[in-house]
Amino acid sequence: MGAGCPFITCAVKKKGIEFCWQCIENETCEKWRNHRAFGKEHDTFKCYQKLGDDIPFIQRNGISAFEEAQKIREQLLKEMLQDFNEGRSKRYYCIAATVLEIEELEVALMQAKRSPAGLDIKGKSRVLHSILDEIAERNQYFLKLRK
Repeated sequence: MGAGCPFITCAVKKKGIEFCWQCIENETCEKWRNHRAFGKEHDTFKCYQKLGDDIPFIQRNGISAFEEAQKIREQLLKEMLQDFNEGRSKRYYCIAATVLEIEELEVALMQAKRSPAGLDIKGKSRVLHSILDEIAERNQYFLKLRK
């Protein structure tokens, strides 16, 4: 049997709350601080570059707004995969959909769709990669997994 999530264990089982955003100790929690520090250098099952932003976002806007933002990201990812995936970019687009701001993703897709007519799927993919890479470099995002 695998180990459970230490945050679920702490929040749900020990404190009786839904998750860390409801915890009064979330800003000073050593476990959460270590987790965020690790996430700045490495990725695991979810890209952690923006994970530290999730709790304050939920605290300010509520879980419903967070879920809605995730649905928008999902739709943008589907669009990238449908129109720009040459068969090798799924992971890259998944990370981009997680890391970039929604507005940045929307602008990147709009710019990529205006690329010259007649490009094959590889050409379209190169165009979108170039746009996403430029945004990532400008904002110091990492679009490749860091292990």
